[in-house]
Amino acid sequence: MDKELVIKYQEFDLDALPGDDDRELMQRAVEAADGAYAPYSHFHVGAALRLADGTVVCGNNQENAAYPSGLCAERTAVFAASAQRRDVQSYDALAIVGRNEKGELCEASPCGACRQVLMEYEQRQGRPMRVLCYLRGDRVRVFPSVASLLPFSFDF
Repeated sequence: MDKELVIKYQEFDLDALPGDDDRELMQRAVEAADGAYAPYSHFHVGAALRLADGTVVCGNNQENAAYPSGLCAERTAVFAASAQRRDVQSYDALAIVGRNEKGELCEASPCGACRQVLMEYEQRQGRPMRVLCYLRGDRVRVFPSVASLLPFSFDF
């Protein structure tokens, strides 16, 4: 029996994102990418996570010569928020931006491991967490939830 999976998302010009909060979140992700430690891949990724109370926690990728000992930007942000803000266990949105070795902004999307981690946080909070991914040409792809990115997630 054939089945079909449809993933719904929206695309916007960066400057036309609805709401100042999303534009600010993308800008914070861009700033976070500047602090990435990526001497091996030369691919700097920044992530900005908006908590339910409006606080923004940023992360960036941290590489290590003993691959895979590094950590992606998305998990850095989520783990930092969870460790530092135990009082806030609800996340509204996560913005992700890449910067290539020429310093240009480029497309970034969570890897499989990050998708699974983000999915568990979304399941724990019992409500969707929006995911904003930068695209070339100052465009942004907005997913309504992590489940949109990982429809067949691992769960106990």
